[in-house]
Amino acid sequence: MPTSTIAAIDLGSNSFHMIIAREVNGNLQIIDRFKEMVQLAAGLDDQNTLSRAARQRALACLGRFSQRLRDMPESKVRIVGTNTLRQARNGAAFLARAERVVGHPIEVISGIEEARLIYLGIAHTSAGVDGRRLVIDIGGGSTELIIGEGFKPLQLQSLNMGCVSMTRRYFWRKAFVTGDQSAREAALANAELAVQLEMESVLEAYQSLGWAAVMGASGTIRTIRDIVVSEGWCEEGITREALGQLRTALLETGSCTQAIADRWALSSERASVLTGGFVVLHGVVEALGIERLDVAEGALREGVIYDLLGRSRQEDVRQRTITMLSERYAVDKAQAKRVVATVHDLYQQVAKPWGLQDSRFADELAWAAQVHEIGLSIAHSRYHRHGAYIVRHSDLPGFSSGEQQRIAALIYSHRRKFPRKVFRELPDDLQSPVQRLAVLLRLAVLLHRGHRRKVLPEIQVKAKKSGVRLNFPAGWLRDHPLTAADLATEAEYLRKVGWKLDYA
Repeated sequence: MPTSTIAAIDLGSNSFHMIIAREVNGNLQIIDRFKEMVQLAAGLDDQNTLSRAARQRALACLGRFSQRLRDMPESKVRIVGTNTLRQARNGAAFLARAERVVGHPIEVISGIEEARLIYLGIAHTSAGVDGRRLVIDIGGGSTELIIGEGFKPLQLQSLNMGCVSMTRRYFWRKAFVTGDQSAREAALANAELAVQLEMESVLEAYQSLGWAAVMGASGTIRTIRDIVVSEGWCEEGITREALGQLRTALLETGSCTQAIADRWALSSERASVLTGGFVVLHGVVEALGIERLDVAEGALREGVIYDLLGRSRQEDVRQRTITMLSERYAVDKAQAKRVVATVHDLYQQVAKPWGLQDSRFADELAWAAQVHEIGLSIAHSRYHRHGAYIVRHSDLPGFSSGEQQRIAALIYSHRRKFPRKVFRELPDDLQSPVQRLAVLLRLAVLLHRGHRRKVLPEIQVKAKKSGVRLNFPAGWLRDHPLTAADLATEAEYLRKVGWKLDYA
């Protein structure tokens, strides 16, 4: 019976999760789960610098996780980072070290992509719902709200509030921990106001769509469910009334970690962020008028697993995203198809000598070719820059921020001067490969500059360390003087950055 083992790791702001699963005849079986409360968000200072202690906790956890990932191919492992790694000013340096420890690439995903994956995980692991469902996921640094139907998300939002960030901001203060009832009430009221302000911008969109059922995900929500059920405030799930009773209990207890841990038999790590997580959930419930929610077991890591499984089945959401992007910006599809075909042919000839066999290079090059002209929807002047900006800063389902950065770099550099500065912003180990991809895209675009249907002749490509040679059929360049002139200009552009283009 054919099987394939895959793994997903969610580097959350509060906890790190790893799932090992096995695909058996198209079905997914979870065979192992690991979880550690790293509390990465607690290590961010006021300048969004990740502390040494937080980095060490994270690296130690990844070192343990890596034992289960040994000998697994890169295509079978996906690791995603969320809110804290989006914010950390020293995140790039930490990620470079973390990748060496875990032995696989780490993607930092946007809040919208995080929401999409959360919904995917819940849709695949929960019972079906007739109609729309609202999903609430409270992380350490952000809260995701999603309305979806079936397996399709309809409304996605990532809000800048989570159990760790809210606790640090409002409930680690001495006034709440040791102060009297009025001081605690004031601190709680300030936190609740902050949640209401964060919710204000999304209320109309969510209420207008509506939902038939509400589901909560994350450790925070599961902990609150366990508390309210154990207290007898509700029989299952979480009710609005039960949250009101928990609010009263938290005011009585304060935010002293030990007092909360003792009262509800919680670990110190979970107890330390309970009040912040509660105020977020209570605020969302109050703002949206939710009377009751059920608790889902699936979440981001399950979504990552199912998304990875979809990629292995050629159901990659990223290709759908690129197609929708080209449609939204009215890209000339025939021209894009010609450039994609030519750049693929060039890539196939140089991938091995240039060390570009990794499938992600082929994919990202093809996606960049497919949408390299989207900037024309803004203006012809500097349209390569406009297109790069669109790709870099749009919410693109399925893509990590690193993938968007690399594709944007290819689009930015596909014409005019070769912009070294764009590549210096990439991780050190990717600067040379992406520059080589950029050269291939530039050549493919140049060869189709006339936007004509005429088929190109067979072109032989020879790769050099810092250069490339194109061999055309005898007499072809003589019969196509404009292309010859374009190649001469391109050779000069590349010469200025240390590249050599030969052609005959």
